[in-house]
Amino acid sequence: SYCMCGTSSRQYALHGHRANCARLFSALRERIRAGGLPKLPVPPLQQTLNMYLKCTSHLITEEQLKKTKAIVEKFGAPGGMGEFLQKKLLERSEHTANWVYDYWLEDMYLSNRLALPVNSSPVMVFPKQNFRSQSDTLRFAAHLISGVLEYKSLIDGRALPVDYARGQLAGTPLCMDQYNKVFTSYRLPGPKTDTLVAQKSTVMPEPEHIIVACKNQFFVLDVVINFRRLNEKDLYTQLERIRKMSDIEEERLPPIGLLTSDDRTQWAEARSMLIKDSTNRDSIDMIERCLCLVCLDEPSGTELTDTNRALLMLHGGGTDKNGGNRWYDKPMQFVIGADGSCGVVCEHSPFEGIVLVQCTEYLLRYMRGSPSKLVRAASMSELPAPRQLHWKCSADIQTFLTSSADKLQRLVKNLDMNVSKFTGYGKEFIKKQKMSPDAYVQVALQFTFYRCHGCLVPTYESASIRRFQEGRVDNIRSSTPEALAFVKAMDVEKMELLWTAIKAQTNYTILAITGMAIDNHLLGLREIAKELKLEKPELFSDTTYATSIHFILSTSQVPTTEEMFCCYGPVVPNGYGACYNPQTDHIIFCVSSFCDSAETSSDLFVKTLEGCLKEMQDLCTKCNTEAKPADSTKRKDGTTKVMKNGSKS
Repeated sequence: SYCMCGTSSRQYALHGHRANCARLFSALRERIRAGGLPKLPVPPLQQTLNMYLKCTSHLITEEQLKKTKAIVEKFGAPGGMGEFLQKKLLERSEHTANWVYDYWLEDMYLSNRLALPVNSSPVMVFPKQNFRSQSDTLRFAAHLISGVLEYKSLIDGRALPVDYARGQLAGTPLCMDQYNKVFTSYRLPGPKTDTLVAQKSTVMPEPEHIIVACKNQFFVLDVVINFRRLNEKDLYTQLERIRKMSDIEEERLPPIGLLTSDDRTQWAEARSMLIKDSTNRDSIDMIERCLCLVCLDEPSGTELTDTNRALLMLHGGGTDKNGGNRWYDKPMQFVIGADGSCGVVCEHSPFEGIVLVQCTEYLLRYMRGSPSKLVRAASMSELPAPRQLHWKCSADIQTFLTSSADKLQRLVKNLDMNVSKFTGYGKEFIKKQKMSPDAYVQVALQFTFYRCHGCLVPTYESASIRRFQEGRVDNIRSSTPEALAFVKAMDVEKMELLWTAIKAQTNYTILAITGMAIDNHLLGLREIAKELKLEKPELFSDTTYATSIHFILSTSQVPTTEEMFCCYGPVVPNGYGACYNPQTDHIIFCVSSFCDSAETSSDLFVKTLEGCLKEMQDLCTKCNTEAKPADSTKRKDGTTKVMKNGSKS
């Protein structure tokens, strides 16, 4: 294993390293204060190759492991391909703010051809609202838009407080670049690769506007008129007008938003056809340049359980509900259902989940702490009417719409979701065991998968690397050999092995957040070889590599301080998406899978997970009860020996 600075465990054990490392990070913080964040480091090649073998050896057959070891040894040999590519990566690092950012963005998002809903776009589900009338719904929408404009003004004025790392290595300032893309970017579909378009600020910016989706129609709501921002009363008036305009049957146009729910290549083709007409081109331009979407949804007609509200946010309920009342290419779509089902749909390529959390928590606090100003505010005497966007649909576009609608319906029927609140205990109990709540839950997820399927599989857990310039995420590979040893162990050995698994998870987390994990590094080596037009190294055509990036278990911790939760779909057809939100006395789990996979079941996974969490609690409680003062002893050097239950004398 390695220290946070990349030092091996053997060197780490040497006297004085801990102090030296602390001084290194102290100097790093001073450098941040003096001249900005450091660049993302390029990990040592041999460190990554050794870790790659450790992360995959217990997930493949002995025969495959033998073959992979030979391939890795050849790749990492002195003077070999690995050293050459490592040198090129180091050169790239010298000349770019972040050597992996462009590679990562294309690989993770832009080259992915799957449809955005469920497969890529996470959602945040708000507490259920109790709207008694249409006026209540529009008041809520006006209040929320007012909060959005306040938040945007903080971003524009660079007045947002700097984020600092929490959890492992807490206190380090984080890169704030992602916030600048929340209301100014757009994912443009392409035939092979999408483009993340960021609007450039100008000396005289155009009037800002929001797009309101209502009954599958799109309306332009100007929020700045004659250089003055609309107050909440004016926003309410305009929303009321939009609602009335959407009721006019004769003005009802086809649900063009459905096209954005299709796979990216299909949508790119349909968009190219759409913009041949100037009316369509102008309408798309207005949507692409808007701050965000506000989707006023019709009642869904379903019981609004946590699971059903999550499903409605993820795909709108399909074409017969609100599936066409979306435009998935925009980063922020605020959904306000007449039945009280509300939340946010996020296009993920411009920013990470924590940015979504910070924005939505600000809005919920704003709405709770800032009373509605509908009565007191002075309104504009004459407001220009909102404009409905128009479309001209050829027979070809109608064909695309039919195809998109059919695929969305299949996606809706295929998604198997279970949102569960585990109330046995929360992060407070875990912290009392002197364990990291995140590491504990990750080990519980491995335990659960093993119980359900009898093996472990490559697992993805996102780890923020915002400590570095333009940092996004790397992967914590949670299916460690130590986790496998724990889940296979008999009761008598379990506590010690649980501690070992927690420690391994925590150590890998530290590697990841300090830029020393393997996934981004391997991606960089693969992509720079492609960039240099070299033959693909055997390391990346090996079956083990393909297996290692097929993430059957895709996980993410998204903690919130407000009453809401995040969820998303699986990233592979036979996989699970598992998002969790640890609170003081409970943990919210959002588990997703696909119905057409015979290998998965979200309900079974959640039921098994609850049992595993209970077993882990019983194990901790039992060991704490049996622990005696004599269990801890002093070594000759005066340090305390930690016993199996983690207690110290």
